[in-house]
Amino acid sequence: MTTTRRSFLHTTLAAAFAPTMLRAQDAKAPLFKISLAQWSLHKALFAKQMQNTDFPVKAKKEFGIDGVEWVNQFWKDKATDNAYLTELKKICEGEGVTSVLIMCDGEGNLGDPDDAARAKAVENHRKWAEAAKFLGCHSIRVNAHTGGKGSREEQAKRATDGLAKLSAVGEPLGINVIVENHGQLSSDGEWLAGVIKATGMKNCGTLPDFGNFHEYDRYKGCDELMPYAKGVSAKSHDFDDKGGETRTDYRKMLDIVVKKHKWNGWIGVEYEGGKLSEPDGIKATKALLEKIRGEMSA
Repeated sequence: MTTTRRSFLHTTLAAAFAPTMLRAQDAKAPLFKISLAQWSLHKALFAKQMQNTDFPVKAKKEFGIDGVEWVNQFWKDKATDNAYLTELKKICEGEGVTSVLIMCDGEGNLGDPDDAARAKAVENHRKWAEAAKFLGCHSIRVNAHTGGKGSREEQAKRATDGLAKLSAVGEPLGINVIVENHGQLSSDGEWLAGVIKATGMKNCGTLPDFGNFHEYDRYKGCDELMPYAKGVSAKSHDFDDKGGETRTDYRKMLDIVVKKHKWNGWIGVEYEGGKLSEPDGIKATKALLEKIRGEMSA
């Protein structure tokens, strides 16, 4: 009877806890999430083959991606248009898509040598920080361009000043100000990491891009920027016959990003190649990220 009772209790308890265990496994978060940078579709957008409002729908329905990274170039005159912002937010909510960030270009140099121009650049970005908050983004991506004037140290000081002031704008909004390695000295990982650290602002960080380091070692640069990362951009151009990216060793890069620096946030697909169509390039980049994510999770 004792053995039977124990067996019964064991079976009953196992049955009771099994659903919970299965639910816990099913709910296990992926190592990182995959978003889509709007720049991946810049040819179609510039050619008016799709509208800005189509982006969240396309991301979800065509590519199965539920996080979007907007680019301000495609709706530059709409940053303060409440009706338009409301429409974008409604579309995203309807598709179950998260607005992750807004990439901001063309609003002035945050490290400009001229104090007045630098202050104007800070003010120009304010509307995008406010739009980002409205859409539910966590960040605006900006540039740390300095105009190339002055010594390395002088340019760093100006960039630090502009970024710190813009971060002070974003702070009460709950918006991060993040800098991509995007040409000039910003593509020097050591320089940019030093600038971000010098701002002393918790909401000022980086958006390491796999492919924008130019002559600088991309793996070293990414490693230097990851301690300040609040987003990651998986730049891609071309692929070999095994699905690997030809310019960046994605496994090596994701070892740095995910394993070494414990990144578990969004990684944005940013296809910029010319051999594959934009849709095919996006799919190839996403497939590569998913493949390596699966291998790292095993």
